[in-house]
Amino acid sequence: MTTTARVDAWLWAVRVYKTRSAATTACRAGHVRVNGDRAKAAQPVRPGDELRVRIAGFDRILVVRLPISKRVGAVLAAEAVEDRTPPPPPVEERALVPLRDRGAGRPTKRERRDIDRLRGRDAESDEDDGYDS
Repeated sequence: MTTTARVDAWLWAVRVYKTRSAATTACRAGHVRVNGDRAKAAQPVRPGDELRVRIAGFDRILVVRLPISKRVGAVLAAEAVEDRTPPPPPVEERALVPLRDRGAGRPTKRERRDIDRLRGRDAESDEDDGYDS
C-alpha cells in the first residue's frame, strides 16, 4: 500500500464525488483545500491531512486516514476517511429567504424596495445609483 494518493483520486475513492473528473474539476475551481491551501488535482495527500471540500455551498471537513486511490467497498472507504464536518444548524436558526413564485414576472418598484429593505440594503444611502453625473 502506498503512503500517498492524488487528492482527486482519493476524493473519488472515498465517494465524496461521483466521478474522478468531477473531483478534478472541483480542485481546478478551488473548492478543495488541503491543510488550508488550495489543492491541485495531482497534489498528494497523506494520513492526517485535513481536507476542506465545498459541496453545494457548504464545507465538508475530512481527515485522511488511509490514502487510497482506487474505488473500494463502502466499508473500506468509510475507514479511509474521518468526517469532522459540524452538523448543520437547526431549521429554526437558518435565515428565511423569501422566494418569488415562479412566473410572477419582474418585481414592481414597491416590491423591489421591500426586498432591498428586507435584505438590509438602504436605497437612499447608495452612492452609485446607476446614473453617470
